[in-house]
This record gives sequence, C-alpha cells and structure tokens, in this order.
Amino acid sequence: MKVIFLQDVKGLGRKYDVKNVSDGYARNFLFPKNLAEPATPAAEAKIAKMRAEHEKDETALAKRLHEIARTLSDTALQFELDADESGSIFGSVNKEAISKALREHGFVTNERVEITLDHPIKKVGEYVVPIDLKKGVEAKVKIIVIAKKESK
Repeated sequence: MKVIFLQDVKGLGRKYDVKNVSDGYARNFLFPKNLAEPATPAAEAKIAKMRAEHEKDETALAKRLHEIARTLSDTALQFELDADESGSIFGSVNKEAISKALREHGFVTNERVEITLDHPIKKVGEYVVPIDLKKGVEAKVKIIVIAKKESK
C-alpha cells in the first residue's frame, strides 16, 4: 500500500515521504497512530503544498539560526563570581549557566541549543565555547569569567 508519512518514522521514512508499506502495517500501526495516510491523488496534492510550506519554514529557520550565530560570535558573556587570589573561582560556569545567560540576553528563546563544554569553567579568564544551534548551524561564544570585586 502506498502511504504518505505525516511524521518521521524511524527506519521507514521521513515526514512527507511517499513509500510503499505492507497493508497490515499501514492499517494496524501507521494509520491509527496518525503517522501516515493513504497516498490518494488528493492527499498527494495536499502534501505537496505542505512540503513546500515546510521547506519555506525550514529555510526561514536556517536563516534565523545563521543570524543568531553571527550575533553570538560577536558577543561575550560575562560571569562575575567570587574567587581567591590564585584565580580559582568558588563555584563554576556550566552549561546550564551559559544557557540561562543566552536566554536572559535574548539570543535564544525556547530553542534547544547544544553547548559543548567538556568540564565546568573553574578559573578566571576568557574561554570560547562552541554552541550547536541545530540544523547544521554552529556558533562560538566568548565566555569571560571575572572575579567579583569585594566592597568593604
């Protein structure tokens, strides 16, 4: 039976693909879970429009992610933490802190970003941290860790 996938199905097809699957699999698994629909001429025309719209949205998203990456490359996030005389800080700057700072500064909203940080930053200094914004777009953000000035 020829079906149109409405969602990605691992090992079978991606969203909007038209594929042949066994009749029983389509009727008993794909159709009840709304993963696919029969490939009728009307459905294929509807899916063609939806695919074009989806590709347009993907292009707009990729463009937006490239703009965010360009902005992040020109940005430095500063963290001010308590430190001792040798430059070791009390606490650390981890993925969650960087993610929170990105959201507070408005670089990302609800998008999931993958921050590559081998270990939390525990020393004063400047660091460059790669961030995967998805869709093959990667940015590098500068992290500056400074010692908090004590006021006496």
